[in-house]
Amino acid sequence: MNIASLLEDRRQQWVELEVLCDQLEVRGRAARGEASSILRFAALYRSACADLALADSYRLPPATVTYLHRLVARAHNNLYRADRLDPTSWIETIFVAAPRQIFADPCVRVATLLFFGLFALSMVLGFQEAAFPDFAESVLGKEQIESVSEMYDRPLVGSLDHYVTMAGFYIRHNTGIGLQCFAFGVLLIPCLFTLAFNAVSLGTVFGYMSRPDTAGADNFLHFVTAHGPFELTAIALAGGAGLRLGVGLFATGGLSRIDSLFRSAQLAVPIMVASAMLFFLAALTEGFVSPSPLPYTIKALWAILSSGLISFYFVVLGFPRDFVRHGTVLAEPEWYDPLAEDEPQTEAGGAA
Repeated sequence: MNIASLLEDRRQQWVELEVLCDQLEVRGRAARGEASSILRFAALYRSACADLALADSYRLPPATVTYLHRLVARAHNNLYRADRLDPTSWIETIFVAAPRQIFADPCVRVATLLFFGLFALSMVLGFQEAAFPDFAESVLGKEQIESVSEMYDRPLVGSLDHYVTMAGFYIRHNTGIGLQCFAFGVLLIPCLFTLAFNAVSLGTVFGYMSRPDTAGADNFLHFVTAHGPFELTAIALAGGAGLRLGVGLFATGGLSRIDSLFRSAQLAVPIMVASAMLFFLAALTEGFVSPSPLPYTIKALWAILSSGLISFYFVVLGFPRDFVRHGTVLAEPEWYDPLAEDEPQTEAGGAA
């Protein structure tokens, strides 16, 4: 049989490959998710590449060679291309994968417990003037205490231009705090120190300014209540993302140090994105809502609403649902340890 007749007999496979290309381009990931279709598509692609080589070698009609070139190129693009932007996958990533990964990451838990624990403790110590009279002054210094009191002793007023300007300032300021916590995370100890320092300083200020006899206490609460949940959570998450990088640098899990750091950087991306979004929301609130003459009730409701949304996203959506499956308790879900190798889990809790 001559080559031309052989290639003509293969035309049915070319048509089949074209049909599979159409399905991949229209149905996207749904088609690529079928194992039989992928295997058949790969086999047809290899056959088409061999047919193209024969057609080029034996100088078949230009129309046939051109057709095969286009078919092979189209099949190659479908086989090796990256996933197209799929809004469905975005929703799954944002509302399923990301909160679960963040909730399960031990670095986020350490950063959150350290920051909010020291913040709450410092706020209580700063507020209890009778029991700890010198605590606020020893942490903040007398000059800073007077400066904060004087700052909030004046009424909160501002025009629209003022709000826009302050929103831009707070975006830059908050971003600087987040980047500082994130960058120091590579060395671990500086990150923990930065988190602890910010927690103690902010907690002491909150506690001192919440005293009933402090000048400007009412204005202070009017200003910080609305944006507090966004900003405080964002700082803790930025520290958690930095710690994730640092852990990847020192605890390689058998990988090379560069590969471990690269993998940790990938795991830190959702944490840092969530932190950046919270910093942005905090800046907008701090620029437009916090200094506005709105009643304190509205600002408090905004704080409660934002706290509820944060808790719902990171705790409710992030809480592991694979611990119990069909009445059998699993030791841990597959995404529990971000640095563990991807191994199938048995219902007894170990690797299969």
